[in-house]
Amino acid sequence: MRVTAIDHVQVAFPPELEAAMVDFYEDTLGLKRLAKPGGTDDPRGAWFDAGNVQLHLGAQPHAFVPARKAHVGFVVDELAAIAAALEAAGLPVKAGSDLPGFRRIFSEDPAGNRLEFLQRAP
Repeated sequence: MRVTAIDHVQVAFPPELEAAMVDFYEDTLGLKRLAKPGGTDDPRGAWFDAGNVQLHLGAQPHAFVPARKAHVGFVVDELAAIAAALEAAGLPVKAGSDLPGFRRIFSEDPAGNRLEFLQRAP
C-alpha cells in the first residue's frame, strides 16, 4: 500500500470572507473555478483547478485560525507578475530564500493563510 498522488488541498476561511476568498483565488491568482459536485458536505466554499491538484476552499464557522506555517506552494510562470497582483490586492509580499531550481516569495490570502509562490529558475 502506498499513496500515489494528491487529489486536493483544502484551505479554510471564516464564513464572512467567502466572497473575498473566491475572488482572490479566481481573479487575483487566476485559478479556474470548478463546479462542486452534488453530495458535498457543505454548499459554501469553492473548488478550483490548480494543475494536477485541486484547491478546495472550505468555510470554518467556529474558531477559525489562519494557517501560518502550513501552506500551499504554487508553481507560477511569472513570479514578478504574481507579486504585483498580490500587492495590488493589498496583500503582503515577502521574499523567500531561493531553493535549488526555484525562486520564491511568500504572501497570504484574504483570510491570512500563508501561501508560497515558486518560479523555476532559468
